[in-house]
Amino acid sequence: MSTKRKLEAILPRRVGSVGPWLDKLVAASLSTRDIVSPATGEVIGQVELATALEVHKAVECAQQEFTRWGGQTIKRRAQIMLKFHALVESRKDELINLIMLENGKNRVEAAGDVAKGLETVEWACSMPQLAYGRHLTVSSGITCHEIRDPVGVVASIVPFNFPFMVPFWTLPIALVAGNCVILKPSEKVPMTMALAAELLFEAGVPRGAFQMVQGEVDVVNALCDHEGICALTFVGSSRVAKLVHDRARAAGKKVIALGGAKNYLVAAPDRDLEMASADIVASFAGCAGQRCMAASVLITIGEQPELIAAVVAKAALLQAGQDGGCVGPVIDMTSRDRILKGICKAAADGAEVLLDGRAWAERKEGGWWVGPTVLRLAAPLL
Repeated sequence: MSTKRKLEAILPRRVGSVGPWLDKLVAASLSTRDIVSPATGEVIGQVELATALEVHKAVECAQQEFTRWGGQTIKRRAQIMLKFHALVESRKDELINLIMLENGKNRVEAAGDVAKGLETVEWACSMPQLAYGRHLTVSSGITCHEIRDPVGVVASIVPFNFPFMVPFWTLPIALVAGNCVILKPSEKVPMTMALAAELLFEAGVPRGAFQMVQGEVDVVNALCDHEGICALTFVGSSRVAKLVHDRARAAGKKVIALGGAKNYLVAAPDRDLEMASADIVASFAGCAGQRCMAASVLITIGEQPELIAAVVAKAALLQAGQDGGCVGPVIDMTSRDRILKGICKAAADGAEVLLDGRAWAERKEGGWWVGPTVLRLAAPLL
């Protein structure tokens, strides 16, 4: 049975924002965008696109809830997060299947997405032992007392590439600390966090303490600008990270904006051939290269033809698909076409194509596929 059929019982055909302010009239008034499965190119649902007005409503609800949620003990909030952890474990397969469906990861990668997100949940559960304040006698008769208080209403803007893990880099810590969180997931992968939101509420998180606002650029801008949001985190491309950082900082917010972390690999002459070649292929081909640590450039110190040959040979064995060990699709047609254009341009500019993955784009099964590709660039092209 296909992943899609397994999910028919739980798939939300229309995914919306999450908050006490949302009702059927509001939902019906919003425009929608198709949610497309990268593996097949099929439409699997629609996401409702909120506006700045819905952001304002979410902030108002969070402000009203903050006194109650922040007024609970950190121990109580950690207990709720511990229950959430158990609920995720009990429905882990559903989350994995949703990630595979809307993001395209293979099964092992999707399971890792959930596992890594839960690691931060586990850390947040330990916060009662980690977040207590300090007393320090700094002079005769003078004692400094450090107290950790929640900030207030905070926002988190996350990308498509890890639908569960990246939201949970910040969400559990912010909640256990006593903040009220407004999350803006990627409009390309809204289903995973829709299920996660249900589990948060089932665990005991109040609906005003955690909300989601689906949307595109105007929602991001509204989150950056709203004076009721005290702090904001962002994960995405370096270009957009700077735009978000500058806009939110101009509005007086505390900001953490994480941009792209693409890295070059440098191979020393004394590298271990088998280990190095395997790790290089895993780095650039894992998650279809859609992760911040996917190294897209390899620089060798001196000529190392045996390393290049081993990389090409290992990459050539990779198969398209969503079983463990396979290479999944890229997220959408725009990404696929941009990658194909880059390969064609490099070849036209004189790069030697040692392994060509462009044929994957013609898969009759549909979807947005590009196979592992290795290009040898002359120094002037770098």
